[in-house]
Amino acid sequence: MKLNYYNVGTGPNLIILHGLFGSASNFRSLAKIYGAYFTVYCLDLRNHGASPHDDDVSLGAMASDIIEFMDKHKLGESALMGHSLGGKVAMQVALNYPERISCLIAGDIAPVEYPHHHDGIFEGMRAVSQQTISSRKEAGRILENFVEMPEVRLFLLTNLVRDQDKSFVWRINVKGLESGYEDISKKPNGVPYQGPSLFIRGDLSDYVKEEYFPEIYRLFPKAEIATLTGAGHWLHAEKPKEYAAITLKFLKKV
Repeated sequence: MKLNYYNVGTGPNLIILHGLFGSASNFRSLAKIYGAYFTVYCLDLRNHGASPHDDDVSLGAMASDIIEFMDKHKLGESALMGHSLGGKVAMQVALNYPERISCLIAGDIAPVEYPHHHDGIFEGMRAVSQQTISSRKEAGRILENFVEMPEVRLFLLTNLVRDQDKSFVWRINVKGLESGYEDISKKPNGVPYQGPSLFIRGDLSDYVKEEYFPEIYRLFPKAEIATLTGAGHWLHAEKPKEYAAITLKFLKKV
């Protein structure tokens, strides 16, 4: 699958993967910082951003997309960073293709199976699709009935675009992601990755609980675990300077 992407900077390769409902643009500001030291590739995962849609949303399929991208662009061994779903995909790439990955960074996600907790979001996005809307503001009012947090609603609305008929549509594959959510929820698995790994968690988030640490160390024996104070799940957006400092320190030493 031909993934959409943009790249900045020069130096060793650093590939960055966004989370569920996100896109490559989520890391645009951080990519500029990393670009002083690396050639940074920010990718749209399948079913997200401007990348193609496909009903196979398994971690294995998305991991294969990353290797296909690397092959197409003749990228050798690369550092791989991912947030949330992107972190899961990055883990699966490292587990399946360890020889291609120099190091791994996973943002606020662990190699465990998570319970369903996006049902309200999918319901809200379906509700928007079922109505003819004239503005993102109008779509936002519909989402208010399903998604409580204003910042999450704003994040979701970045995916609302006009089609050729000038109608508002979701650019992400809402139906495919919802029907394949079971696959998205699954844990990455494979032969333990022996390369350097960094797992960053927000202290205000419950995505990476201490009870998950043994599984992190089982699959990623050389893992470091860092906690970002005052950050929730979107730690790279909430604490960008601190996040950049922690990740650059790790990247420069491996």
